[in-house]
Amino acid sequence: MARFWVCAAGAGFFLASLVLHSRFGGAPVLRKFSFQISWRTKEILYRLDVGWPKRSEYFTGTTFCVAIDSLSGLVYVAQRGDNIPKVLVFTEDGYFLRSWNYTVDTPHGIFAASTLHEQSVWITDVGSGSYGHTIKKYNSFGDLVQVLGTPGKKGTGLNPLQFDNPAELYVEDTGDIYIVDGDGGLNNRLIKLSQDFMVLWLHGERGTGPAKFNIPHSVTVDSTDRVWVADRGNKRIQVFDKDTGEWLGAWDNCFTEEGPSSVRFTPDGKYVIIGQLNLSRLLLVAAPPVGSIGNCSVISTIQLADQVLPHLLDVSGKTGAIYVAEIGAKEVEGDLIYRREVSVTVKAELGVISDTATSQGMPTATRSWMRQEVDSSLALPEGT
Repeated sequence: MARFWVCAAGAGFFLASLVLHSRFGGAPVLRKFSFQISWRTKEILYRLDVGWPKRSEYFTGTTFCVAIDSLSGLVYVAQRGDNIPKVLVFTEDGYFLRSWNYTVDTPHGIFAASTLHEQSVWITDVGSGSYGHTIKKYNSFGDLVQVLGTPGKKGTGLNPLQFDNPAELYVEDTGDIYIVDGDGGLNNRLIKLSQDFMVLWLHGERGTGPAKFNIPHSVTVDSTDRVWVADRGNKRIQVFDKDTGEWLGAWDNCFTEEGPSSVRFTPDGKYVIIGQLNLSRLLLVAAPPVGSIGNCSVISTIQLADQVLPHLLDVSGKTGAIYVAEIGAKEVEGDLIYRREVSVTVKAELGVISDTATSQGMPTATRSWMRQEVDSSLALPEGT
């Protein structure tokens, strides 16, 4: 009897393999980036979505950052270049709505912070002109609402507040703001501000020890009140208590080749999505439980084309879409490179992974991965 069940199981595995091969065999990219499916789990397969945005001619500069306003269903993209709109606004479906260029010099990071009463967009500006070294708040139509820092003057002061190449920020629903200041400038610090812009706590020294930084490049807050900072130059992610600023730990075992350039969480909080600029790679990492930081555990990777250089990314809280702003992707022979070559099966319940890229003076190369559910009780070998 036992032999019968062994044979039956083997036959079932063979038939299932044939079904999967017939389904995915025509798309080599799925085999290249396939991820091993866990035993008896429902997984999400992502394939490249070439339909975002609907029209790409609005991308005329170099895309540096992207922010998703899930409450309003809007996508904000900031680009650099001369005599071009610095901020483009799309729907999450990819339809262009508007653009604006008011008081934006050289955008580096962007964050959409909306409530039922207000839609706001925050931009870190690292320019050397009259609007540089500031963090600015706009409404969704580009009207300037608030300026933090001293426009056009870099510095280290806290009263008045000054910045030097502020990299990125994260704004909570409470209005509290977390800022990483120092993309290669005078400062290497993490600052928490209250909703009335008072400094609540600060870590601000260059170095390699705990709570010290070397180019803090990205910041986010998880659902368990922890602040995550991509400490790019030190090749690690540092974690802090959001209320007290206490250092909770660091991840460095995932970044032996290159440090992280961007960090965000999936909407369910189960996974951390990390960008690595020069490796042109995204990591999907298991989020640690409350009370433990542990070590970085990579679930899967998304390898992008060489030299597309993913700079910063954001995740839609409504659809789970991941949008990646790349500063190095290029147009090749009238087609957009890797439109169909980046696909991956990941252990995460996301919807669409959207990857927005552009190069100076060229149309955007836009990629996204559409969701397909696979209810499986078998393991797919790597490379299928």
